[in-house]
Amino acid sequence: MSLNNSFMTRLIRRAAFLPVMTLAACSTSPPIRTVAQLDLERFMGDWYVIASIPTFIERRAHNAIESYELVSSNRVATTFRFNQGSFNGPLKTYKPTGFVTDDPSNAIWRMQFVWPIKADYRVIYLDMDYTQTVIGRNKRDYVWIMARTPTIPEADYATILDIIAGQGYDIEKIRPVPQRTATSGDRQP
Repeated sequence: MSLNNSFMTRLIRRAAFLPVMTLAACSTSPPIRTVAQLDLERFMGDWYVIASIPTFIERRAHNAIESYELVSSNRVATTFRFNQGSFNGPLKTYKPTGFVTDDPSNAIWRMQFVWPIKADYRVIYLDMDYTQTVIGRNKRDYVWIMARTPTIPEADYATILDIIAGQGYDIEKIRPVPQRTATSGDRQP
């Protein structure tokens, strides 16, 4: 009988914590702040991935480049390509479609890799010259630091890390993406 009472006591204690655990799991961070205005035509073209909190498909990416092409006022054809595992590894190419969902800022996109699922993508930083950008997500699970060139100055990289940390990301999870061109050598921030 005391075994039964002990079991019931533990069950009641655990049940008492269930609402607290549920509320903790449901709590969310405030939405990520995006850039105020994104000129879609200027944003199109090639972007080298300098560093990221990578998705499972890009954990061993080298020479990663994201390319955007505006195909309508709110639809962006995207090509993401990289060498898997090394600079000479097999070339991987993915072609998701981006859907711009926030008019007039153009900074919130839904990226569709597989129909009908669309993932949250947000432009959270963009320099005035459209040469460096950061793409993030409200979940703060992934982030991409990208530039028009395969390298960026260390001071710019440090500033961007501060911006990302200010958005609530754990910057310890950010990993450099090795980039190599004929003149740049390997990217090591």
